[in-house]
Amino acid sequence: MLRPILSLLGTVFSLITLAVVIVGLSLGAVLHIYGKDLPSHESLANYTPPTISRIYSGEGRIIDEFAQERRLFTPAADIPDLVKQAFISAEDKNFYIHGGYDALGIASALVDAVKSRGRNVRGASTITQQVMKNFLLSGDRQMERKIKEIILATRIEETLSKEKILELYLNEIFLGQNSYGVAAAAQTYFNKNLRDLAPHEAAMLASMPKAPSDYHPVRQKERLLERRNFVLREMWENGYLSQAEYEAERAQPLRSVQNGDFTPFSAELPPRDYFTDEIRRQLSLEFGEGEFFTGGLSVRATIDPDMQVHAARALRRQLEAYDRGQGRWRGTGLKLPPEVLGNEADWGPALAALVVPRDIDLDGPWRPAVVLEPGDQAMRIGIEGIEGVQEVPRKDISWLRGDFNATFAPGDVVHVRAVNDDSGAVSHWSLRQVPEVQGGFMAMDVNTGRVIAMQGGFSYQASVFNRATQAMRQPGSAFKPFVYAAALDSGYSPATIVVDAPIEINTPQGLWRPRNSSNKFYGPTPLRTGIEQSRNLMTIRLAQEVGMDVVAAYAERFGVYERMGQFLANSLGSEETTLYNMVAAYA
Repeated sequence: MLRPILSLLGTVFSLITLAVVIVGLSLGAVLHIYGKDLPSHESLANYTPPTISRIYSGEGRIIDEFAQERRLFTPAADIPDLVKQAFISAEDKNFYIHGGYDALGIASALVDAVKSRGRNVRGASTITQQVMKNFLLSGDRQMERKIKEIILATRIEETLSKEKILELYLNEIFLGQNSYGVAAAAQTYFNKNLRDLAPHEAAMLASMPKAPSDYHPVRQKERLLERRNFVLREMWENGYLSQAEYEAERAQPLRSVQNGDFTPFSAELPPRDYFTDEIRRQLSLEFGEGEFFTGGLSVRATIDPDMQVHAARALRRQLEAYDRGQGRWRGTGLKLPPEVLGNEADWGPALAALVVPRDIDLDGPWRPAVVLEPGDQAMRIGIEGIEGVQEVPRKDISWLRGDFNATFAPGDVVHVRAVNDDSGAVSHWSLRQVPEVQGGFMAMDVNTGRVIAMQGGFSYQASVFNRATQAMRQPGSAFKPFVYAAALDSGYSPATIVVDAPIEINTPQGLWRPRNSSNKFYGPTPLRTGIEQSRNLMTIRLAQEVGMDVVAAYAERFGVYERMGQFLANSLGSEETTLYNMVAAYA
């Protein structure tokens, strides 16, 4: 009787042992197959994530920033425990005790997948596994990737401390709004530093990693609120919050920059302009765009903020004066549809959504506006940021040919600025337009060569092309001093006589007979008079005597040109260069 029972038990034990061996061998084979060609995890120990490059004024104020991924790297020691606890509660409450993967979590996810016949496939990744996925593997949910993830997670747990793994995770994760890492996200959603976050704000950030677009603070506000409160409850259950703190934080409304509860960080920055964009262009050429946009560079600009304001105003004023002298209206070329013009609640958002220049300040800021109704003596308009319907009087367009009805139509998008009376109150609104003719301005310190003001056009938002550094123009008579400098260095003196008389020069295009601007000839003349009066014929004859090779060498030495053409016409400044090169040469 006992023998059959023992035999049965022996058989069962043998089968169990065989099963364990088979499972063990299978598991070993899987680990060997998937573990042999994995990427190296050791590089993570020295990983430096892409971060924002920032440009500072001379006073140390941030005036612009550039980044492909908006990230502010923060060491683990500088990340408050509250933020760490929120993410651990939301993503991996066993983070500090597991060895890289959570077996119970994986088993639970498998059960759910089987029960739903594959329809409910959820992740069971630990924070360590998510680090592996973000840094070394793809983001798909294939079983093969999961196995590799677990293998790498166990390896990295043996290499890095828990705090280092958490540092990698909290600086790498995407949290929506082009924000990567918790520091950038805190600034994006609350305009706060990490140390200033309240528990409900940290919990809101910890709600984002699964799918930031599914928890948008405006479009998915209720869903995000529910997720935030779930994270707060997890923090309480894990002992990170007391019951009183949990209840108080749970009662807090969902507030964010996107909902208009905080001023956005970008509002503290001046609008991007030609100066900072030129810094970007030059550093991208020197270091490469990849390094500039990801290297976390800190750049101290040479700009003088007060002089920059004066430079922009001076250039804009002269360009606008010339444009108004033409007496022609071009406008913005944009138009709102008729169906939105009847109600401010409709035309307001439609106007705000248009891409029009908003960086112009000339005798006051220029605001986008929409024509609602042209009239005989006044035109009714709606202005961005100004409540109600405003008017432009007929006298304001005296510089234009035609009247309101002939020039404008309902829906036309225009620019306006306020005109104030003696008391400072707005008396009426004045129509404005970005000039068609553009220009450039450059100011440089002659002692140091530092650029202290640069304006590359009327409006950066209207045209990013920098006429100060990119536009090739003929310098004309501004080049003549380099010819005379070459002559003085070649033995001529200010008293040397140069004949101011007609000259004929054979060129491949035919006979060239240059003239003075006065169409007169002055005969033998001292060299100093030639430069004082900007005489063309004396300059050409001087360049011919000195040699265009000498003149070209001077121009190249001063940086006017890289390789100047050695033609006599170029002594009069006919070869193109940039305003930047000319100002640098004079400085």
